[in-house]
Amino acid sequence: MRRRNDKEEKQGIAVTVRNGNLEQALRVFKKKVRNSGLLQELKDRQHYTKPSEERKLAKARGRKRWLKKKAKMEMQ
Repeated sequence: MRRRNDKEEKQGIAVTVRNGNLEQALRVFKKKVRNSGLLQELKDRQHYTKPSEERKLAKARGRKRWLKKKAKMEMQ
């Protein structure tokens, strides 16, 4: 029998509904899910990506962030 470690136990994403305002709670929930990266992880797990493709995507994402930061600095 394997013991559960505190680090292995995961907590779910929880949102409280205040004053019966379900729309606000749904917006908060969607924001928490987006910021946690859960949807991106699900999309990534749908099919296998080769390590070379992962490196290529990571490099492209980094370049995009850099260009965005560069453009933002030029506007100031």
